[in-house]
Amino acid sequence: MPGAASDDPGRPGEDASGPREAEQNVPQDAVGVPDGFRRLWMPHRLAYIKGEGKPESAGGDDCPFCRIPKLPDADALIVARGSLVYAVLNKYPYNAGHLMIVPYRHVADYTELDLDETAELGRYTKLSMTALRAGSGAQGFNIGMNMGAVAGAGIAAHLHQHVVPRWGGDNNFMPVIGQTRVLPQLLADTRTLLAEAWPSG
Repeated sequence: MPGAASDDPGRPGEDASGPREAEQNVPQDAVGVPDGFRRLWMPHRLAYIKGEGKPESAGGDDCPFCRIPKLPDADALIVARGSLVYAVLNKYPYNAGHLMIVPYRHVADYTELDLDETAELGRYTKLSMTALRAGSGAQGFNIGMNMGAVAGAGIAAHLHQHVVPRWGGDNNFMPVIGQTRVLPQLLADTRTLLAEAWPSG
């Protein structure tokens, strides 16, 4: 009960709120005085931070977005192919059904697209929304591009637009507290669902 006195004497060096503040600042061997921050060590992230395996500018086999169209749709997770762009599932989705619209041509910046590429990228964005609404009942969308590594582009050398479906309550404690996304469907099943729901024409 709040405010009630406790019969638990606690451990030596602790009061009701845990270790005494003075004892939290005791120097540790080879470390020094703790600074109050907690650390989550994730050394596997270093490869991502350093950009290992990411294309700098060259296309072809050095770029995953150039390699993907050479694979069968099911293997590549391609949902639909156009003349100048294709729609592919993100392998590390924010939400189930997270699509990317990617030009075949290896360009880094939106301003580098010609008029026909710009038009088809826009049309495929609309088709993606239609397919996601029909196939999975999406209630809203986050749509956009991250231009450049400093803007958060995972592969900055090859332009791609994200189409992320959203539903009420899709952001819960798991990503906020646990840094974990719960995805209710396998990517291969999602690809089949959206390919079947893709508008014709």
